[in-house]
Amino acid sequence: MMDCYWHEVDSPVGRLFLTGDGQALTRLHFQSPGRPMRPERGWRRAEAPFTAVCRQLTEYFAGTRREFSVTLALAGTDFQLTVWRALQAIPYGETVSYGELAKRIGQPTAPRAVGLANGSNPIPIIVPCHRVIGADGSLTGFGGGIPTKRKLLVLEGAPCVADLFEPLR
Repeated sequence: MMDCYWHEVDSPVGRLFLTGDGQALTRLHFQSPGRPMRPERGWRRAEAPFTAVCRQLTEYFAGTRREFSVTLALAGTDFQLTVWRALQAIPYGETVSYGELAKRIGQPTAPRAVGLANGSNPIPIIVPCHRVIGADGSLTGFGGGIPTKRKLLVLEGAPCVADLFEPLR
């Protein structure tokens, strides 16, 4: 059985629950009161495996980091992995629609499937699913909640919301 470590960290968008195998990050979960994640039996609480992730998240929230360089262990279907790779190619501060993302992966008739894969992303923020919005520019579904999605896009200065709200600081 593979080792699994966990750690919780506070952030400007709430408490984050991190999991990893000691080499790579496997999950970043928004700890909302209605959907908290708990460690499974046998998981070990440890801060050390998450030092780089926590430092990079702090830099991101401070506005000094635009790209993450931590090792990720993404587990999903081939389609999900394709969508998650495409998410990582969306530049900081930019947004795309689900339909546009579907076109980018060569599946122009699959925006709903792209939306489902986006919603299954196990490592939000770092795999920036918050940068995908509705075709009409609306902020649609996000595991951390629409207010959190808005805060992340404001932090990044995304044109769809940057002129409407004060930055996260």
